[in-house]
Amino acid sequence: MRVTVLMGGWSAERDVSLVSGKDIAEAARALGHVVTPLDMGATRAAGADLAERLLATRPDVVFNALHGTPGEDGTVQGLMDLLGLRYTHSGVATSAVAIDKALTKRMLVPAGIRMPGGQVVTSESLYTGDPLPRPYVLKPVNEGSSVGVAIVTESGNHGQPIARGSEGPWLHYAELLAEPFIAGLELTVAVLEDEAGLAEPLAVTELKPESGFYDYAAKYTEGLTTHVCPADIPAEVAAACMQQAADGHRLLGCRGVSRSDFRYDPAHGLSGLYLLEINTQPGMTPLSLVPEQAAARGISYEALVGRLIARALAGASAEKGALA
Repeated sequence: MRVTVLMGGWSAERDVSLVSGKDIAEAARALGHVVTPLDMGATRAAGADLAERLLATRPDVVFNALHGTPGEDGTVQGLMDLLGLRYTHSGVATSAVAIDKALTKRMLVPAGIRMPGGQVVTSESLYTGDPLPRPYVLKPVNEGSSVGVAIVTESGNHGQPIARGSEGPWLHYAELLAEPFIAGLELTVAVLEDEAGLAEPLAVTELKPESGFYDYAAKYTEGLTTHVCPADIPAEVAAACMQQAADGHRLLGCRGVSRSDFRYDPAHGLSGLYLLEINTQPGMTPLSLVPEQAAARGISYEALVGRLIARALAGASAEKGALA
């Protein structure tokens, strides 16, 4: 088949997308497909002719290896739907909801999934006072890979209130999501579908960053984070992680693969487990968690790529779950 691997883009995660795309292209070639790598471009202007370039590759399926906006928020998905192209990963509605952390809460919390409380605040308001008791977390509403995340501590590491000259996401985003800081462990679960759409959580991985914070650098710099798979946590907590990841995948209508990130405070048992977010375009780099968990279940990188292509072909652009 003709497989176009769409990568790059102009989000903060461009470089990660290019690495994912390169590895995906190599795997797809190894599976016998005719592969065309396609860099969306590093600027919006460079992406203006994306529809024309996509159609020129005459793909049987597009492997969406983009991360962040506009490849993860429903924008590119909508374009491919209009062009009548089949593509991997989630569709328009699911992508638009999942990338919005506040909107994800509104979908999942009423269904019984425990997520941190919090509120969307303007960055300007942070210069006059804290929205929550310290310590708390500030993050962009619509970014992934811990881009722009800051932990505001009791020690006033950014000033009290936050100083206008202090470096942080408040300088780069008009609005931020403020959440209570949850002490404990960083956990993650990948959910992978088969060709028929049956979703299965793969494993629970604990992430142990050297810096104490699993930020963008810790995710994508070799040696900065230790992955423990399976995580050394109580069996009931591991089961709850996997069940909530599968439920979240289904409730949001994810397709192909997703990755759910959690915080777990052992001092509070099961009540200390919180789902933070669901990533519909998880990384596929050598350091990425989905390929690692798949390998732990005996699924090679090539087989993982093959399953995502098969799911895209079988599912077309149909949405399922609560958003169908």
